[in-house]
Amino acid sequence: MAKHSTTEITSDSIASDNPIHQRLLAAYIYAQPSIEGNLLEIGCGTGRGLQTLVNTADHYTGIDKYKTLTDELQAEYPQADFKAMHIPPLKGIEDNSFDTVVSFQVIEHIKDDITFLKEIHRVLKPGGKAIISTPNKKMTLTRNPWHVREYFAPELEKICKSIFSKVEANGIAGNDKVMEYHEKNRESVRKITKFDIFNLQYRLPAPLLRIPYEFLNRVNRNKLDQADNSLVKSISVADYYVNENAEESLDLFYTLEK
Repeated sequence: MAKHSTTEITSDSIASDNPIHQRLLAAYIYAQPSIEGNLLEIGCGTGRGLQTLVNTADHYTGIDKYKTLTDELQAEYPQADFKAMHIPPLKGIEDNSFDTVVSFQVIEHIKDDITFLKEIHRVLKPGGKAIISTPNKKMTLTRNPWHVREYFAPELEKICKSIFSKVEANGIAGNDKVMEYHEKNRESVRKITKFDIFNLQYRLPAPLLRIPYEFLNRVNRNKLDQADNSLVKSISVADYYVNENAEESLDLFYTLEK
């Protein structure tokens, strides 16, 4: 697989990334029962949950902006289809063509989020479902310069309800073990951001912050791993669950019906 191991993408092969990797994988596991028919994944990335999706859907199509990734995934999963494109729109995809759409940790990167959601609605068959996840802004520890925006739960729910006929607003939450890691992470981040006395993380243009963010985030994750490797290593997808209280969850996890 092509090298895409930034802290933003998160790798399953880097030990200190494990709690975040398992959190992102949880969305795929808990979406599985809702997947049927022809499936489109927007933002397939490195193929984190691809085996689950390919084995569940009648047919899988994956989209990502990195052609190096889609080419490698196509070789690994010849029974599926992969397309490289920048979105929105979903170019070349016909109306009413998919039974299910999934898009995890993508919408926060999309400048035109309304068009993005409308495009998902367009390509879904009548009665089809989309499942999306995104960080819960209430639980964010610091500004992420890779994100165009983040959402509070009611904000995203309102946007989705303006486009879809039905919205089920849940979240991906963690048990005591996960929240212990989250609080240790919060405290470690505070020790770093206390030096930002001019609040530059929210004032500077995002591109200027990406290199220092990547460096400090990696240092922070490694520090947490070294301080308590047993906690970092022991967290699994089973330590995350779907929470009906989206506002108190780590990630928003919404099911949208056309």
